Amino acid sequence: MTTENLQLIYTLLCDDVRLEMGNKISMMGIFQNIMVEKLPISLIKFAVVNHWRGEGQHQTEVRIVSPDKLNMVVASQPTNIELAPGGFTDNVSFFVNVVFQTAGTYWVQTLANSVLLEESPLVVTDAETIAGMQATEEISETVN
Repeated sequence: MTTENLQLIYTLLCDDVRLEMGNKISMMGIFQNIMVEKLPISLIKFAVVNHWRGEGQHQTEVRIVSPDKLNMVVASQPTNIELAPGGFTDNVSFFVNVVFQTAGTYWVQTLANSVLLEESPLVVTDAETIAGMQATEEISETVN
């Protein structure tokens, strides 16, 4: 299996996804970053939505890896998708009780047929880290 007949159009992160009448999907709480008061944080539920275009049968997977890319935080089960020529489809991966231990830029990896197609940054930060960054900015402004 190759990915030459498959194109990842976009990846979105959101709190939840519902399938509506007419095979439409509704996404709630789309986000790019996670900002919390205190770490570690456990997210009860969130979803990764991938929109695909192409043709043929493919197997997709979503992984979230640590900022150093050495440790996998969570991975979806591989999912089979099938597209008619010129077709498109959405694939939704749900994750539950995912723990982010420390602040940093985590990576949302999308794979198709065991090939890494995209890495999207997911910045996880807490109030203490933000306060530290603001203090550093204030210091550098007074030095300049």
